[in-house]
Amino acid sequence: MVRGAASLPAQHPLQGIFFIVVAVLCFSALDTITKLAAAVPVAMAIWVRFLFQTVVTGMALWPMRGSAFLKTRRPGLQFLRGFLLLTCSVIAFLSLRFMPVGEFTAIVMISPLIITAISAWKLHDRVSALRWLCVVGGFAGSLAVIRPGGESFHWAMLLPCVLVLANTAFQVLTSRLARTDNSGTMHFYTGLVGLVLASLALPLIWQAIPWSVWALLLLIGAFGTLGHFLLILAYARAPIAVLTPYLYLQIGFSTLGGWLIFSHMPDAWALAGIALVSASGALGTWLTAREQRG
Repeated sequence: MVRGAASLPAQHPLQGIFFIVVAVLCFSALDTITKLAAAVPVAMAIWVRFLFQTVVTGMALWPMRGSAFLKTRRPGLQFLRGFLLLTCSVIAFLSLRFMPVGEFTAIVMISPLIITAISAWKLHDRVSALRWLCVVGGFAGSLAVIRPGGESFHWAMLLPCVLVLANTAFQVLTSRLARTDNSGTMHFYTGLVGLVLASLALPLIWQAIPWSVWALLLLIGAFGTLGHFLLILAYARAPIAVLTPYLYLQIGFSTLGGWLIFSHMPDAWALAGIALVSASGALGTWLTAREQRG
């Protein structure tokens, strides 16, 4: 039986770390396959991705819990979480049509640093000089990857910057909901919201595609479903401060995937930017955890 965050008697950080590492590996595979399926209309690919999540989650939970898995304490937040994931998915699909996987992931991974800045601005949290230095380092790293005005710059490289905002809200909301609702319930409603909204556009863009492309779309659905379910399980078992450093493994996994599948290796500037984002994010999380313990 799938256990939600509310039913867990205590936190289990090692389990959370394991789940988060496997989750980011799934997300890296998802992004790599998404780039392979770039010719498919975005709304069609998104529809298959959320259809897979909704059907598989419902089939897994119904025999064990019956209609009880449909009960949620925060229906409004469940809808918002589904809408945010749909937004992230659409922007990611569009971005990966123009960008290498590793560079795309590096830009998206400045989300935790954005959370630090928002906490200082809106919540008046105390942020040390070293943590501010990490925030600046993360932004500098993303600029090294994007390089506005450079020969390799493309307008689509700004799309991940929009994705960062949606992803930041999604991560914060996931952590909050994991403390009140069952993980399976969260996963089902996130898929259902995305499926319903994507279905609205489906009649306008549907087209016939080869079976080989259908196989790629099913893999996108499988990796997306598994990755986000593991993300929920991770946040239900360990605090954000413990898990966030491991999110940066996705940059390495994605860069490796881009090299193996597309024979793309980031240039020196991009590699420097990727390294700076990773180091700044991981160090910033460690400093946050140390200050909270103090």
